[in-house]
Amino acid sequence: MTNLEGVYWDLDGTIANTELEAHLPSFNYAFNDFNLNWKWDRSTYLDLLKINGGRNRISYYSKLVKDSMNDQEVKKIHERKQYHYVNYVKNNNVISLKPGVYRLTKELLKKKVRQFIVTSSSKKQAKLITNQLFMEFNPFEFIISSDDVQFHKPNPLPYLKAMKLSGIKFNKSIVFEDSIPGLRSSLAAKLPTIYVPSNIPAVIDKHINIDCFVDNLGDESCKANVIKGPKLDSNYVDYAYLEKYLKIF
Repeated sequence: MTNLEGVYWDLDGTIANTELEAHLPSFNYAFNDFNLNWKWDRSTYLDLLKINGGRNRISYYSKLVKDSMNDQEVKKIHERKQYHYVNYVKNNNVISLKPGVYRLTKELLKKKVRQFIVTSSSKKQAKLITNQLFMEFNPFEFIISSDDVQFHKPNPLPYLKAMKLSGIKFNKSIVFEDSIPGLRSSLAAKLPTIYVPSNIPAVIDKHINIDCFVDNLGDESCKANVIKGPKLDSNYVDYAYLEKYLKIF
């Protein structure tokens, strides 16, 4: 009998690296449209990623540079950023699947394991990425986005809502996450979670209890390495490995 029934995927940094590749330039295009004397470089943006959600980052930064904005102003800038993001992703070949994602999503689909996305991105942005990267098949039953919940990661609400919608028990589920806010969210929802880092440097808080950590999902040309968790029996994370992990969770 199969233990694994559902896999919840984070999007940005987990399925594809998007933050530095598309989100950062889109923010800067929006700032320029509003004649703001703001220019986020790589270092600034990496620091701001500690704050989850684009609107929250804009609001925080406005206070930091003593250019405080009200909610409506922040909303307008963020909407413009989303506009630029959609066009930037459509017109530039900057987004690609991380190693092993295509292989694993396809294998899980064949095994009839249900798959979902739980992201802090907007629904529009999430659909754009999934439609662009999964043209042959769409493995995802639904997307829980920032538009669907009042509280975002690191709050557990996004995952709790996804669990309720799927109807799958927590002990028959696995989450893939790449960020500290994402880990806090899924672990607070008591979901078995595998940490797969993105290309954004992250310092793991000692209070976050990660029991499975792999450097990437792996494929034939890119071997996965387990930092913490069950030993791999092949060069990559596959259905058998996920079943193995669930048994010890």
